[in-house]
Amino acid sequence: MIRPDYLFESSWEVCNKMGGIYTVLASKARTLTDDFHDNIIFIGPDLNTVPDDFEEDASMFEVWKASLPKDLKVRTGRWRVPGKPIAMLVAYKTFYDRRDALYYEIWESFKVDSSHAYGDYDESCIFAYSVALVIESFYRFHRLETKHVAALFNEWMLCMGALYLQKKVPRIATLFTTHATTTGRSIAGHDKPLHSCLHHFVGDQMARELNVEAKHSLEKQTAHYIDCFTTVSEITAIECRQLLDRAPDVVTPNGFEREIVPPAEQYSAKRAAARATLIRTVEKLTRYAVAEDAFLVATSGRYEYRNKGIDVFLDTMNELRTNTGLKRQVVAFIMIPADVHDVRADLKYLLANDTVPAKGLQTPFLTHWLKDMSHDRVMSRILSTGFTNTPKDNVRIVFVPCYLDSYDGIFNLSYYDLLIGLDATVFASYYEPWGYTPLESVAFGIPTITTDLAGFGIWAQSQTALTDDDEVVDAADDDAVTLYGAAAANPSDEANLSDEAANPSDDDAHSNDAALRISAATVIHRSDDNYPDLIHSISKSLLALMSADQAVLRRRCFRLAHKAEWKRFIKHYYAAFDKAFINATIRNKK
Repeated sequence: MIRPDYLFESSWEVCNKMGGIYTVLASKARTLTDDFHDNIIFIGPDLNTVPDDFEEDASMFEVWKASLPKDLKVRTGRWRVPGKPIAMLVAYKTFYDRRDALYYEIWESFKVDSSHAYGDYDESCIFAYSVALVIESFYRFHRLETKHVAALFNEWMLCMGALYLQKKVPRIATLFTTHATTTGRSIAGHDKPLHSCLHHFVGDQMARELNVEAKHSLEKQTAHYIDCFTTVSEITAIECRQLLDRAPDVVTPNGFEREIVPPAEQYSAKRAAARATLIRTVEKLTRYAVAEDAFLVATSGRYEYRNKGIDVFLDTMNELRTNTGLKRQVVAFIMIPADVHDVRADLKYLLANDTVPAKGLQTPFLTHWLKDMSHDRVMSRILSTGFTNTPKDNVRIVFVPCYLDSYDGIFNLSYYDLLIGLDATVFASYYEPWGYTPLESVAFGIPTITTDLAGFGIWAQSQTALTDDDEVVDAADDDAVTLYGAAAANPSDEANLSDEAANPSDDDAHSNDAALRISAATVIHRSDDNYPDLIHSISKSLLALMSADQAVLRRRCFRLAHKAEWKRFIKHYYAAFDKAFINATIRNKK
């Protein structure tokens, strides 16, 4: 197997926390730097600010940077994530005057049609082009012609750089990872039945209909010309095959780095602190005490109302609210960044002064004011459903529309620092190529509910319950014992959760009620036609989690998370590197 001597990986989300790809790259960095040391270089955008997670070192590669043309400006340093890999931030806006020539060249060589470009297409392509210039310059300056050099580009936004590099420096093996196809995401985002009708959709036709022709063309042609095309899950591989007319060479599922999880000796204290913060905030917001044994549940992620299952979460909470079988108070959090106007001054004052308000706050569902609350879909659904956040409702619901980066003004904790205080999470995605949020939840010992339309959900479903023999294997791994000892139960306690519930029969595989599992990741069947059944099944799953042994559940979470660490998943990337080098060699012989 051929492994890179040098590896460049580029994305908009290097030192730029925008979404899930940031987590993919940041968590993967430790495993890659353990293998490649400083021969892996991440490249992201210079946005004229100093990112909190970027430790600049102007002396790094000083001689090479001095050789760069004046219009190619690169900042070098370390990315402050586990592994502290080398990171380069490139200023790209000086290259806009080359746009038309670049588009023409890529059309001539690869038939990418940029004529219908609009929105963020130009900016993404110019950034990708600047990334390719950096790699090309580094490669030539350091005379890497005799080395195995690979360049991995993430998402359609970096495709222009992949194609340019393949043309200008053909000896570099190129890889492209799509985390979601442009056209597939657009189909789902326009409320079309992606999954039941996928085999009827033609990618080029749907791209025209949905006005994403340029992005689709760039993504499709890159998938066909790249040395190795990868995606993150089997469900997205099917989508690529149908919409891009190209099956991925390798599926590279997203793992996680256990370093993000507090060690065993800190776990309980951090969980207690997070739970106390969440409850205190709800009590100030609603003016009513929260029960000591309240069940805290949340959803989070990007604000894609249907794709991320936000609608499902809201309707599930509404069903629970009217369920006579609900014996515990539930507090539901929607931790999804939206268009925030400002922090709530009244709530901030109550928290800072530990004051009890004389009367209830206005809109006791919201921690931060929104710019256009009257047209916000989450708030509209909360209000129309009839939630009151008073003692007459056994389910309270709180919308946290800010980015949880420790500086939000209300919680002042990171997402991870709050996640650990929950009792469960729900990610009922309709469109989810992988699904980092349920994986993060399990990694922190919080049981999650997801669907079989998410890549992670399908993977979790494929993992069978561990036996006592498996426990011996885990115990042999000293590192695993350190992590998974946190709040772990005795293996014999597994009897509290029936094997029948954890392993439904094959005959019942597609019945949500029969497939109800009390486990780390409850995977609910979702289709284009079973919305009411989906709501009912998630409600039943939450009720089951409320009465389950939490220590046993936590142990199962850690077991499943252990299977999804990067040290286990990174092998798929090495297979992709090998495939890229083989295909690059063939390409260069033509």
